[in-house]
Amino acid sequence: MKFSKMTFAGAALALLAALPAAADSYAEMFPELANDAEMADVNELLAGLDFRRGTVSLGEANASLDMGENYYFLGPVDAAYVLETLWENPPGAPVLGMVFPTDRTPLHDGWGMVLEYEAMGYVSDEDAVGYDYDALLTEMQADTASQNDWRLENGYESIELVGWAEPPRYDQVGRKLYWAQELRFGDSAPNTVNYEIRALGRHGVLIMNMVASMDQLGDVRAAAPDLLTMVAYDEGSRYSDFDPSMDKVAAVGIGGLIAGKVAAKAGLLAVALAFLKKGFILLLLPLFWLKNMFTRKPTSA
Repeated sequence: MKFSKMTFAGAALALLAALPAAADSYAEMFPELANDAEMADVNELLAGLDFRRGTVSLGEANASLDMGENYYFLGPVDAAYVLETLWENPPGAPVLGMVFPTDRTPLHDGWGMVLEYEAMGYVSDEDAVGYDYDALLTEMQADTASQNDWRLENGYESIELVGWAEPPRYDQVGRKLYWAQELRFGDSAPNTVNYEIRALGRHGVLIMNMVASMDQLGDVRAAAPDLLTMVAYDEGSRYSDFDPSMDKVAAVGIGGLIAGKVAAKAGLLAVALAFLKKGFILLLLPLFWLKNMFTRKPTSA
């Protein structure tokens, strides 16, 4: 069965978000898998992806990513295909792209980082010190539970916010906010971790969400410093470039970013989407172990 990515093209192309310096094909990135006839099912799912390396410009965010040698980038069309078809998440707002380590495909047992941008304006960090994160967690758990009726009615698993996998902390020098949530999707095991990073800029916030299973939290923590250093706002769009006489100020502070609530013009609040990694998983084992693992294909939601 072949999955088409054209479903996602309209929304993603409207973003014009990613302008890569270079792109490799699946066969160039993973020749051992691509050249193995017994891995035909996997090859069919991944063959159309463009694996981008070098410096990637995120036009909407006025920022760029320096991928270095250890990571690659998937643009908005490919990222939507991974999230919605391979990982079976509900359709959502278009994303800027995704980042993965170069030794793993999106079907490997490992993490992937989802990139989004929210042009909410300049976020004041005055409330970063002394925030009651335990009370915030309770509020977030209630907000997460409130989504479950819709999810179940539309054929998706319920979500439970179990707690902090890592409590929030704020880097006032780098203007970056970090925290991790442990999530339970239905009866799935193990639990999922969404390791969240927010890079504050002059006109909004770059949202970086590393998605993995809880037993990979150590790998996610180890990669986080690399991912933080690869992000840079363009000159004129940095947090320090804020001009109070002309720039928009966001309606939320640090606590609002963690809670995932953004005040809309109509006064409504939108809860941020939690991502799940699902589908069959390609473990980092010798190739002859892998050939017996693929007993089913991921089902499209």
